[in-house]
Amino acid sequence: MRLRLIAGLALAHLTCAAVPRPADWVPVRWPWNDVSSLELLSGTPINCLLLKAYPEALVSAAAGRGLVTLAVVTPTGDVLAAAHRALGARVTGIVLEGEFPEGAAAGVREAAAGTPVIELTARQRMVAGSSAPVIGTYQGVWPGISIDEDGAKKSGPTASVWIDTNTGFLRSVRAMLPAAGEIAVWIANDPPAKTAVTGSRYLQAIADAAISGARWVLALDEDFAARLGKHDSAALADWKRMAGLLNYFEQHPEWRNMQESSLLALVQDPRKGGLLSGGILDMIAVKHTPVRPIARQQLTPKALEGASMAVNVEGDALTAEQKEVLRGFTRGGGTLLTGPPGWKDPTPTAGKITLEQADLERINDIWHDVNSMVGRRNLGVRLFNVSSMLSNYLASADGKRAVLHLVNYSDYPVENVAVHYLGNYRHATLVAPEGADKKLEVYETDEGLGVDLDKVGVCATVRLEQ
Repeated sequence: MRLRLIAGLALAHLTCAAVPRPADWVPVRWPWNDVSSLELLSGTPINCLLLKAYPEALVSAAAGRGLVTLAVVTPTGDVLAAAHRALGARVTGIVLEGEFPEGAAAGVREAAAGTPVIELTARQRMVAGSSAPVIGTYQGVWPGISIDEDGAKKSGPTASVWIDTNTGFLRSVRAMLPAAGEIAVWIANDPPAKTAVTGSRYLQAIADAAISGARWVLALDEDFAARLGKHDSAALADWKRMAGLLNYFEQHPEWRNMQESSLLALVQDPRKGGLLSGGILDMIAVKHTPVRPIARQQLTPKALEGASMAVNVEGDALTAEQKEVLRGFTRGGGTLLTGPPGWKDPTPTAGKITLEQADLERINDIWHDVNSMVGRRNLGVRLFNVSSMLSNYLASADGKRAVLHLVNYSDYPVENVAVHYLGNYRHATLVAPEGADKKLEVYETDEGLGVDLDKVGVCATVRLEQ
């Protein structure tokens, strides 16, 4: 009874503070407990603090600034008692982070009685298709160019420079959601342990999530947090750049409402191989080929509209109705590639978020077939001079607007990038965090239209309009 009373007070506090709706929360793991630390948030779009400790003065001061405070509860100890303490501190909501016993999350939700409860769970336990306002995981790779032990850039199965990224996983999860932009997706992986992360690597982590319509829960390594807490000038400069990049994506919420656009569709189960980083979706992305993921559970003729090629990763998993959808696709002139008979999409094991070596070797066979099928065709966009980049090509529902997100995972700007695209987009604008929008000259190519970019820093977006 006491828990319900406390929860009611917390809910009343939430209503009175008129905080942003959960889909608009811009989260950070806040490493400080003093009220003065909140000054660092002035002029930033960050409005949601994940707190391991929640002293009354900090929570009250945050509420006075219109900030959301979320108490982080882990599986250790008495979970309901921890929720009791958090609600008693009048935080805005609770984050359940980790793997909880069966029924624990439901018990906390019941006790919270309407106070927001967000789960940051393992990838394989994410509620795909959930109606919760925020779904998330604490598991993620740290984005960046993969480096071998000898310091050389690592090549992946595609023979291209391999980029560790969460984009394939995030796009697979979003493919299961009822509508783009309505449910926020958080990825809350921490920086590598015992590592001082450079400012550019933080920017890459922010952009890696954002180009897929998700938010990275900003987390600072111990060295950076210590320097920033002391207002070190270099740390403050990096913090300003991070806030600027967050603001860049938050100023364009319409991007999260757009869907991946490509003549190539990838049919995969988001609850199996779609949960893994480094799989087929990432292999295609590293080759700079746009691809439209379709959740196997949502395979319909409408989902395949506009595609001329499709890859069905696990043919044996389809229902009779789904197989008929693909037969109809080929009868209509579409090209279909299906995984070998008996081949099963890898299912992640506990604690694993990347492919095991045996699975990687098996998936190579499918990758080679995909690469041969795609060749050098323009399936929506072709990019040149982008070996250190990943991209995501999105279009509005009416097809009148499109955006091409570019993220540069190297530590230096890339110059002379060429973009060749399909469609009647006669107006192109370069949008970048560093400055004002710049109109681009559109020219004819053999397959469609093209634009050239003089330079790309950490990220940029080409906005295309009819």
